[in-house]
Amino acid sequence: MAEDHYFSASPASAENLRRIRVTLAGSDVDVTTAGGVFSPDHIDAGTAVLLANTPPPPRGGNLLDLGCGWGPIALSLAIESPHSTVWAVDVNERALDLVRRNATTLGLSNINAVGPDDVPDDIPFRTIRSNPPIRVGKHELHGLLERWIPRLDERSDGWFVVQRNLGSDSLQRWLAASFTTGYSVHRAATGRGFRVLKVRRHGTPQSGPLDLI
Repeated sequence: MAEDHYFSASPASAENLRRIRVTLAGSDVDVTTAGGVFSPDHIDAGTAVLLANTPPPPRGGNLLDLGCGWGPIALSLAIESPHSTVWAVDVNERALDLVRRNATTLGLSNINAVGPDDVPDDIPFRTIRSNPPIRVGKHELHGLLERWIPRLDERSDGWFVVQRNLGSDSLQRWLAASFTTGYSVHRAATGRGFRVLKVRRHGTPQSGPLDLI
């Protein structure tokens, strides 16, 4: 059998559906996961660090979970921001099916779980939250970020969690060098061997601190 990856479009491994209990947006819920997707037995450490170190999402607009897996980030966004539209994007068809199942189970009608090419080109995002697929390789990862970060709306933030031992510091340098005019990049948090990187798309004029009178 060909080697199977969580970033495979159609995993060849057995589906092996399972129910697990996790904490999302402060509540304990039961979700469905399966083999052939990322971290099927629990919320992985990196995603947990991201969820613990990002602010509440915008109350409306379009929000993006890039590389959604079975959906912990997308489901959390949808719970916390019920008037938004959450786009859960992944190349893995099994993962997308799981997000749809879990959204239905949790009564969330504001999630669109779709492949990358099924997101309309004219939609800007009020936030991007992502535990990106580092193991796809540097070239593919950079291409992924170059595709989606420019779709941040003005005065909006992208949040990306990367393990330090898998190149978080070099990725931060690449982001800072690649997104210059109109953007800023900094390390927002660290925890459990992970870095949370924040990419800010500024407005015109560039957003900055307010003068308090």
